[in-house]
Amino acid sequence: MRFSFWPAAAQPFSEVASLGHHVEQSGWDGIWYSDHFMPNAKDTSGPMPEAWTTLAALAASVPRIRLGSLVTGNTYRHPAVLAKMAATVDNISGGRLVLGLGSGWQENEHTAYGIPFHSVNGRLRHLEEACQIIKALFGQESVTFDGKYYQLKDAPLQPKPQQQNLPLMIGGGGEKVTLRITAKYADEWNVWGDPDRLKHKMAILDGHCSDIDRDPAEIERSAVALLFLSDDEAFLKKIKEGGGAQPTIAGNVNEITDIVNDYVEAGVNELIVPDFTMGQGAQKRDTLDRFINEVAANYR
Repeated sequence: MRFSFWPAAAQPFSEVASLGHHVEQSGWDGIWYSDHFMPNAKDTSGPMPEAWTTLAALAASVPRIRLGSLVTGNTYRHPAVLAKMAATVDNISGGRLVLGLGSGWQENEHTAYGIPFHSVNGRLRHLEEACQIIKALFGQESVTFDGKYYQLKDAPLQPKPQQQNLPLMIGGGGEKVTLRITAKYADEWNVWGDPDRLKHKMAILDGHCSDIDRDPAEIERSAVALLFLSDDEAFLKKIKEGGGAQPTIAGNVNEITDIVNDYVEAGVNELIVPDFTMGQGAQKRDTLDRFINEVAANYR
């Protein structure tokens, strides 16, 4: 299993870069960055660096590890422009990029920036056409595309990505449409979830693959969950009883190792850990180090 790190976007780039170097040097496999222009909250005054310029900077400055968007909002950029951006970042990184893509969901960004916010079905229909365009531009010398939402005429993409097959990751767990799009176009798939939710969603994804005669093993699966690593039993009891909205991995080293094993047995190829619950400064780095050295080491 791979273990990757997701730094919160609402912090200065200097801290993100420092964390990127820290996780690279301590043995993590990847770093992911979210694609948002503003917080999803009443107070929108916090810093929120743009994702793809940040990824380009990380690609140039942090060696070895994979990096990608978790995930790009398709509504924010024309897919042909996004394909060009991704190919460029892949070349900057020496062939380490994963293009994470989703339909877009954060309504306040669309309102603030004047970006059309279509219905759920409308955004998913845009996403499917975007997947077709991106895959075609990566693989063909030029692309003509006459879709309902996007049109291209003899569009080139040079230079191509350094990777012969730059991975396209689809993010989301919608069972009828998103997972069908994943089955048709994705090399990787990501969703927030605990092992039971992952097993349920994977069975549906496998069914969509069967419908189109695709080997489901061709699609790598990744999961995201909040991490609470502590030896403070009273603190952990509050977290476990709190029933937060997001999936959580909470416990001491032994308990978390058992939970990670459940993810492995569910078929997860990569576990992505955000820093949202890790505190600041040395405390955050200590948590990252304990996890990679005392938990992840059992799966290397």
